[in-house]
Amino acid sequence: MTPAIEIQLIAVLTAAACAIPGVFLVLRKMALISDAISHSILPGIVIGFFITHDLASPWLILFAAFSGIITVILVEMVQKTGLVKEDTAIGLVFPVLFSIGVILIAQNANDVHLDIDAVLLGDLAFAPFDRWILNGTDMGPRGLYLISTILLITILLLFLFYKELKVSTFDVGLSSALGFSPVVLHYGLMSVSSVTTVAAFDAVGAILVVALMIAPAAAAYLLTSDLKKMIVLSILFGCGSAIGGYWLARVLDASISGSITTVLGTLFLLVYLFAPAKGLIAVSIRQNRQQIEVSLLTFLLHLNNHDSLEERRVGHLQEHINWGKVRSRSVLNLALKNNMITIDEKVVSLTRKGKEFTEKALDYIISNRNEKIEDIKDDFFLFRG
Repeated sequence: MTPAIEIQLIAVLTAAACAIPGVFLVLRKMALISDAISHSILPGIVIGFFITHDLASPWLILFAAFSGIITVILVEMVQKTGLVKEDTAIGLVFPVLFSIGVILIAQNANDVHLDIDAVLLGDLAFAPFDRWILNGTDMGPRGLYLISTILLITILLLFLFYKELKVSTFDVGLSSALGFSPVVLHYGLMSVSSVTTVAAFDAVGAILVVALMIAPAAAAYLLTSDLKKMIVLSILFGCGSAIGGYWLARVLDASISGSITTVLGTLFLLVYLFAPAKGLIAVSIRQNRQQIEVSLLTFLLHLNNHDSLEERRVGHLQEHINWGKVRSRSVLNLALKNNMITIDEKVVSLTRKGKEFTEKALDYIISNRNEKIEDIKDDFFLFRG
């Protein structure tokens, strides 16, 4: 394989490996913990290197994973005191552990590749140069085999514990009642996140690991409420951004990791704006419609409570309800469109449909029973005409 293909393959596999635990971190509202783990595993990597004197040693992964689990334990210990919230606890714990790792590097590892810049930024461009030589045969980039192994293990664990993870993520109480230990599942997820972070650490760095874990999952969350679809979308978004980021870096002659992160951010922004149900534009349109519907109901209730012609004149309605001309005209047009009112010589009257709608709405307001509103939604939904 050419270096270009190897780089893209490593990036894609890393994106897929990060996307799976990232989905559960987002759903559990623990997105920030991925940033904490990606930084706080540094002392574990450094200590592992001091013991083995080999950056390729698997012991580095074990020490780093252990460091990540310690981070989670310390965060929960601080949080359980009740004195600070989870985000504050994370902000207190991981800078301390990361600083310890930085100090250890600065004091004892200045002459090796384990430097602060590589840790924070990583560089996919150099990943193909770290080769795995077996009996004199070049087997390919070492990082490719490492991240492939982590991905396969993650997929296997997902298949084995999918039901348990799903239940414990959405309902901890039900998980305990069914005999699943939320604590074991929690620390299992944190362990997988830590190991995945370490596997991607040397190639892509902490910043891209966090982006690959959170951005695809967050974008998928805005598009679907189905867990399986969310996992698939998250993987697709991560892999697509990895390839797109690589070619963007080629065009701009820029950092590959930085370009992938940029593509991820752009992707999330587009989904955040244009997602059909949860996107900012869709939510704004829905809120505007709901506001107009409330205004229309207020208007119809006013007509229902006043019989005199003077009270039902268009000009008086604007003054009485204290609406501007634009808002009044919008409500009048919507009521006319739905055949709820008639206007004769600037006097507004309720139609049969309008009276029926108002009576059902009053019944719903008085009883506050959800089933009362269902007929209104089906029969009188205002934007269906």
